Amino acid sequence: MTRLHPRIASVTERIRQRSSGPRAAYLDRISAARGRGPRRRALSCTNLAHGFAGCANAEKQLLRGAEGANLAIVSAYNEMLSAHQPFVDYPGWIKAAAIRAGGSAQFAGGVPAMCDGVTQGQPGMELSLFSRDLIAMATAVALSHEMFDAALYLGVCDKIVPGLLIGALSFGHLPALFVPAGPMPSGLSNSEKAAARQRHAEGKLSQIELLDVEARAYHSPGTCTFYGTANSNQMLMEVMGLHLPGSAFINPGTPLRRALTEAAAQRAMEITALGPHCTPVGEVIDERAIVNGIVGLLATGGSTNHCIHLVAIARAAGILIDWNDFDALSAVVPLLARIYPNGAADVNHFQAAGGMGLLIRELLEGGLLHGDVRTVAGERGLAAYTEVPLLDETGQLIWRPAPAASGDPDVLRGVAQPFSASGGLRLVEGNLGRAIVKVSAVAPAHRRVLAPARIFDSQQALQQAFEAGNLSGDLVAVVRFQGPMANGMPELHGLTPILSLLQARGQQVALVTDGRMSGASGKVPAAIHVTPECTQGGALAKLREGDRVLLDCERGILMAQVADDEWQKRPLATADLSANESGYGRELFAPFRQQVGSAEQGATLLAPIG
Repeated sequence: MTRLHPRIASVTERIRQRSSGPRAAYLDRISAARGRGPRRRALSCTNLAHGFAGCANAEKQLLRGAEGANLAIVSAYNEMLSAHQPFVDYPGWIKAAAIRAGGSAQFAGGVPAMCDGVTQGQPGMELSLFSRDLIAMATAVALSHEMFDAALYLGVCDKIVPGLLIGALSFGHLPALFVPAGPMPSGLSNSEKAAARQRHAEGKLSQIELLDVEARAYHSPGTCTFYGTANSNQMLMEVMGLHLPGSAFINPGTPLRRALTEAAAQRAMEITALGPHCTPVGEVIDERAIVNGIVGLLATGGSTNHCIHLVAIARAAGILIDWNDFDALSAVVPLLARIYPNGAADVNHFQAAGGMGLLIRELLEGGLLHGDVRTVAGERGLAAYTEVPLLDETGQLIWRPAPAASGDPDVLRGVAQPFSASGGLRLVEGNLGRAIVKVSAVAPAHRRVLAPARIFDSQQALQQAFEAGNLSGDLVAVVRFQGPMANGMPELHGLTPILSLLQARGQQVALVTDGRMSGASGKVPAAIHVTPECTQGGALAKLREGDRVLLDCERGILMAQVADDEWQKRPLATADLSANESGYGRELFAPFRQQVGSAEQGATLLAPIG
């Protein structure tokens, strides 16, 4: 076995030590909840009768019995979101597979599913981040009936998978398998799509023409194919051992996709407390799994949203991580994948080049992953995830070793010849606070920007300035009062075409915000998630129009070049946020805005578990 890289070992150890108290409390709690025999044995006859009243007779007989596991199905299915539409058939497949395995399955509950791609730039986006914690709560409600011995979680996008996992960890004594839907087949290339958006921003493409372009990119059931938060979620569930190996990027509507779904149900039956291979999700997600998740994120150039989500997930398991951990790991984890926006390829190209099996094998052989972790796949640790699923000549699901070499070195490489020696994520800090920058898609020439600040208190104000022709010269666009406490931290991805266009004109451009950019990020350097946020007294509120701001991604600096004595005397600006407080359901989320923690603490209102 390859020796673990010293940096991976040291970061894991400091997380373990930092988390020793809450982690021990968490493990004690789930151990006490574990129990013996089917969970439903604890129910009274009245409770149990209510629990199976809606089932078919055959399922009733199974649930009346003293043996046999019962699986919960928790799903984000809806018809509007392409990534979740394939889940319509999953419950039936899962129930049939559970019965064949000697147990049963029930649809325990549905959870909300927002798509940032639909709500970007709209008022509803201000519910997006908070939907993650709402999903976690809905998951707990679904599991609260004590009918279940394990759970299958059906979710894909943005906040949905993190919310499902946080909810699953609140029932950490139960095994959990995550069951993906898979990406849609490739349509119009992501680079063509991005170019069309930029032409539209220039006024060279009409609204109707842009819609036609977008419809050719997002064209069928399945996850969108660029490497944003949705597909980063799938990578994470795999490298953290919560998928069946190789499940992440199999297209929907294929026999292999169905076979993997049915196999997930069968495997869930095998790892309940009723048998010898009990695998509680709270034990699968430990400090090693969290570090593996960060490494996978860095090696693939994944979504910056996970600098928030992974923190919240870890907290739910009694594990404390921060952005220093991401930064330290990024320095030694090489970038092994180029998937849009970090390259021209999409996730289907990544899968064809060798996918997760090849990636995980390379990281293991490079000493960059903990291989000796618990997973839902059995006793082999992450070694099982170096294999890929396929159907043999009889239609049976089998696994074979991943390809020995990448099928396309422009998309996926090994550790010996990475695209970059580091993971492309940077922690920047200074008198403006702490922030995250993703540089894997940013050319080295654009990673240092020193320019006057142009200050906006909304993304709409920046867009209006652009449309009026008022964004000339080098500039650092500061979009503030966008944090979780201010307005729910909506993504600002709608600014990407504008800023990219300014950069293409030869201007030095950067974005600094206490909000979020898209998980896909882009070619303009963006210091995001600035902490503390303005609403909590963050220093971005001290900036004035024209102040020179330095964003140096390589040296880790985010600094307003203002004399210290003047800086200390400056009052904090305020903003009228009343327009963000009602309409589109935003008034319902007022308690969330009032109680939410900082971005570096996971931007969650849920207390750490432990």
